[in-house]
Amino acid sequence: MTIRVFLVDDQQMVRGGFRMLVDSQPDMSVVGEAGDGAEALERLAVTRADVVLMDVRMPRMDGVETTRQLAGREDAPRVVVLTTFDLDEYAFAALKAGAAAFLLKDAPPEDLLTAIRTVHGGDAVVAPSTTRRLLDQFAAVLPDPQPTAPDSRLGGLTEREREVLVHIGRGRTNTEIAADLVVAEATVKTHVGRLLAKTGSRDRVQLVVLAYETGLVRTT
Repeated sequence: MTIRVFLVDDQQMVRGGFRMLVDSQPDMSVVGEAGDGAEALERLAVTRADVVLMDVRMPRMDGVETTRQLAGREDAPRVVVLTTFDLDEYAFAALKAGAAAFLLKDAPPEDLLTAIRTVHGGDAVVAPSTTRRLLDQFAAVLPDPQPTAPDSRLGGLTEREREVLVHIGRGRTNTEIAADLVVAEATVKTHVGRLLAKTGSRDRVQLVVLAYETGLVRTT
């Protein structure tokens, strides 16, 4: 099955480079492109896409708001956020808005292609440790946890699920969590699936964000 990719970037040369890379792959095809978020929303309303390569800094509508609006659509495409800056305040907001991946524009081509295939398969491409470093940089924009007012998103979690969520927030992989808790990796995967369902999180990236926002994991 061909992965349908849509390009969103305000620089035509950048879009051209991505188009050449994507179209060179036998399992991918560029189905459209846009120069800003507003144009992207219009075109994606009539263009079926599986994965969107999304710039964050654009005129009219940036990638954060575009990602947020796309996430609210039925059968929304998966969004890979691309930025020129490693410490881009927009990147954290885009992950919260529903993006499934965060990559730098100068990432090796094979990394971008892997990201497209990974998010198309339903997973988040940002490694937990990478996500944690990103969140560490923007800890100042996270709300202060309120111990006296527990977050409702955690209310339905078991103690074990909360424990797994803490490990996820600390950047641990399923294999590492299984070793730490002395359980099978399949058991950890089951807990992760339940965490996603109970908290309404789209993927592992948003679980990391949740762990930080609720104060289960702190940057200090």
